[in-house]
Amino acid sequence: MGYRILETEDIPAYLREHGHWDGVVDPEVREVSDGNMNRVFLATSAAADGTRSLAVKQALPWVRVAGPSWPMNPDRADAEARAYEQIGKVAPDKIPAIHGYDPENYALVMEDMSDLEVLRTLLNEGASYGPHTSARVGELVAQLSFATSDFGMPSAERKALIAASVSPELCKITEDVVLSEPYIEHEHNHWHEGVDDLAVSFRADTELRTEVADLRHRFMTSAQALLHGDLHTGSIMVGEREGAPVVRVFDPEFSFVGPIGFDLGLYWANALVSEERARTVGTLSDHADQLRLSWEAFEKEFRRLWPTRVDTFFDDAYLDRFLRRVWTESLGYAGTEIIRRIIGFAHLTDLTTLADPVEASRRALLIGRELIVRREELTDVDSVRAVVRLA
Repeated sequence: MGYRILETEDIPAYLREHGHWDGVVDPEVREVSDGNMNRVFLATSAAADGTRSLAVKQALPWVRVAGPSWPMNPDRADAEARAYEQIGKVAPDKIPAIHGYDPENYALVMEDMSDLEVLRTLLNEGASYGPHTSARVGELVAQLSFATSDFGMPSAERKALIAASVSPELCKITEDVVLSEPYIEHEHNHWHEGVDDLAVSFRADTELRTEVADLRHRFMTSAQALLHGDLHTGSIMVGEREGAPVVRVFDPEFSFVGPIGFDLGLYWANALVSEERARTVGTLSDHADQLRLSWEAFEKEFRRLWPTRVDTFFDDAYLDRFLRRVWTESLGYAGTEIIRRIIGFAHLTDLTTLADPVEASRRALLIGRELIVRREELTDVDSVRAVVRLA
């Protein structure tokens, strides 16, 4: 039949046709699209043996929030499906259960996570992270990156993964929107007038631009491991099931093989911005612990996996060097993400929903710059916390 854009009324028949719904009663369907890129539907049916529910996510041939004026190849869903497949091998408890992928219609059928909450939403409402969220995110990054690196995957399989995971269109978005546009005059950029001076000074800051260029080139050329590619607090859902904490990472459609520090850096950036929001509204709780918790979990899990490496030429001394480089690059990418979320294209509701976002935005921008230009000298969590205190 070929690719077709699914509408709400199409979902019951679609699920039946693809073997995902065999109940007598058709499900009730509602669209719950929330992100920038795709459409999402929830199909639910109450039965004698309990409620049954599935989510259907389809990639459109454009950016959802922009419409046909911003065309985008829907094959980005292939990257998301590949990422889920790889993560499912090593960390199935940290992603939604995937029931099937339809490459013809670029549609994923997965578990309904409507009983969980988006982490960013909870944080914006004044909630804390809790003791498990950042640790599980750090573990996930370690598990995925080790398994898909030259340490955890035979060379021939790695080369095939790299070839299959090439995503030039989405990588170009990151290279531009995150790693160049905020530092030049560009139509995508916008910001609150209260940070006018910083936006102008960053564009004229030779040291900053050179360091961002270094991070950009690293992003373009370093094929260390498979990334989630867009790991922020809006792509993490949390909650409880049967009394146990649940953390689910989703939306890896920007997935490709790149530098490990990019995923950690995006998460850290969002944590640091969330901290500035909490400081402004007086709900600061465990925000300052999140960089430490995620890094310690990442490092512990990566070291635990290290003895299983397929190429033993890389010894323990090299591991120390490698992890130090990941730490340093993570700080740099955290800085670029903070800056682009304030003076670039896509801003964070952490700041935009504040009655007066100027002070928090200015502090965050200054923290971002310091993380980029001083990343080599910020050797531990305490030195990063000192930067945050002085901003």
